[in-house]
Order: sequence, then structure tokens, then C-alpha cells
Amino acid sequence: MRGVSIIGIGQTEVREHWERSLRELAVASITAALDDAGIDRADALYVGNMLSGELTGQEHLATLIADFAGLRGIEALKVEAACGSGGAAVRMGYLAVASGLHDLVIVTGVEKMTDCENGLVTEALAMAADGDYEAMQGLSFVALNALLMRRYMHEYRVSHEDFAGFSINAHHNAARNPYAMFHRPITREQFTSARMISDPINLLDSSPIGDGAATVILCPEEKAQEFCPAPVTIIASATATDSIALHDRDDPLFLQAAHQSAQKAYAQAGVGPEDLDLFELHDAFTIMAALSLEACGFADRGRGPELAKDGEISLKGRIPISTMGGLKGRGHPVGATGVYQIVELVQQLRGEADANQVECHLGMAQSIGGTGATVITHILEGPN
Repeated sequence: MRGVSIIGIGQTEVREHWERSLRELAVASITAALDDAGIDRADALYVGNMLSGELTGQEHLATLIADFAGLRGIEALKVEAACGSGGAAVRMGYLAVASGLHDLVIVTGVEKMTDCENGLVTEALAMAADGDYEAMQGLSFVALNALLMRRYMHEYRVSHEDFAGFSINAHHNAARNPYAMFHRPITREQFTSARMISDPINLLDSSPIGDGAATVILCPEEKAQEFCPAPVTIIASATATDSIALHDRDDPLFLQAAHQSAQKAYAQAGVGPEDLDLFELHDAFTIMAALSLEACGFADRGRGPELAKDGEISLKGRIPISTMGGLKGRGHPVGATGVYQIVELVQQLRGEADANQVECHLGMAQSIGGTGATVITHILEGPN
């Protein structure tokens, strides 16, 4: 297997893009990434997307985007893994380059969610759950995470306010990211008094839906410096699965697929959690941030919220997370999120994160589909 490097990145702002279509968002990020890499063509395009058919009436998406981007003729495929679709697309691109199948690969994540009324979006997101035994019984995605959070609070004797640090950190970092949806910090008081959505999850526990697209360009490591003076290398790519339904898991409060995916990635990269300088986790809800930190070895079980309370997840903390706002502050255009995470890691590792810059050489991104059913983990190494 060949080493794989990232030689170009591009992204759009995450917001309500009333004036731009799904394909226009995707092409804007692709154009930016191609310009960053100094190329105008690639061998293949992999598109991470979850809801184009349901929310925009458009399937056959990757070929549409390839055509609109002036890339007609190349291999173009859509990759779907619920909210982990972007991370899954990055993995497909990684495998295509590592195997020698392709030399230049474009990976784009794109989602357009805000043109539809909220009820339709809620129904669409519930398709990431078990259709027969969860969604059909009326469980929304927020409700499933609320069940997890309530059980966590009961088992480990923590309060709702103990999760506040995750959202405060995310909004603080998003405020200084021009591509983020939210640019205002929040206080602990605002967190605790926010409107309840599905008890105990309130509005500020939850990441917002949005429209957006992000792109990375991949090539073999040995050729990377032909295109980029300071390429970032993907030193691990791993995935694992668990049951889709929460009730089918041996222990719903342990993200087994996140643990397995991270362990595979650690082994592949020859590192452990103590070696990582930052972690872009899938903080769709504050409970997911806590469970991810525990599953990946950054905190003991039941102690994830303590990292937020003690400032260990801040930009100057032991393991910075959500450094550009995460899902909570940057926004969560579901199929694009996993690619945004990789773009933001590259910004950090290149030293291009401006006010949010972390001193770093190794970073990890983890993208989660469903409530932990599909988990894709990547570890990136900065330029030497």
C-alpha cells in the first residue's frame, strides 16, 4: 500500500445558502481545492452525501457534480454512511490512492438541508436509525441521543450542566472561524437556560443543520511535493461498525465502533491517544462528545465531561477538540461534516488556523454515522 497525502483543501461557509444549489456548493469547494493543489483534473471523484435524494430530489449526485465541475469522463461515485458519509468518502479516496488504483482523487462532502421545513429534515435524519424498531416507533435522532444522555447522567451521577463546557468550547472556537455558522460565544448561563428539545437535550447541546461543502485532494505520498510544498499525510484510515439500533447493543453507553475504529487507527499509525495533539470529534450532541472521548481513550468511562469542565479540550488544553467550532459551532451539513473535519485538521497541521491555531504535528478526526453504528477514523501527520 502506498502512503497518501493531502495536497489541496477547499470549503464553503456553513449556513443557509438560499441562493446556491447542491451542485453549486460542491463545485465551489472543488474549485477551491483544485486551485490550492495547483491542478485542474483528477482521476476520480468520491462524494459524501446522505440526503440529496430525500431533501433535494437529486440522486446520481457524483456524476452530476463531476459534469458541473468540468470533470466529465472521470470515475464519480456517491458514498453514503448516514452522518458519517463524508468520513466514509475520505476513506474510499484514501483506499483508491493507497492501492495504486488512482493517483489524483477528489473527495467532496456536500449537503443542502435548509430549503426544507424542519419536520421533513427530522424525518430524513431518522433514516440513520433503525427504520423498523426506532424511527417507525417515533424516535427522532434527538430523542435517541436524549435517551443516551439521560442514562449516562443516571449511571455516572453527572448533571446536565456538566456538559456545558463542550458547547462553550465549540462556540468560542467557531466565533473565529470565517467558515462557521455561529460567530458568537455562549456562556454557561445561556447553556443551562436554553430551550429544551428532548429532555435532557436542549438547543445548545445540539449541532445545527446547515448547507455546505468541503473538499480534499489526495495523491501518493511520494508525489505530493510535486504539487504542495508542505503536504499533510494520512497515516491511518480505519472503520468499524456496531448495531444501528441502540437496544441491540451490549452496552449503549460505550461506543464500541468508535473504540474499535480508533484502536485500528492507532495500530496503523503506531501511536496512542497520548501522542495526539488534537481531536476533531463528532460532537453532534454534547453526549456524543463525552462518549467519543471515552471510547478513544482520552478519558475513563463516566469522566468525559470532566475534560470539558477542566479546560482540557480547549485550544491550549491537553487534547483540543472542535478547534474550528466542530459540528456544534461550525454546523453539521451531515454528508459534508466528515470532510470538513479533515479540511480543518489540514489547516491546523499546515499552521493555517489563524486565531485558533494549536501547536500540533499529529491530529485525529472521527466521523460517526447514526448513534455510533458506523465510525470512520483518520490520523493525519503534518509536514516534517
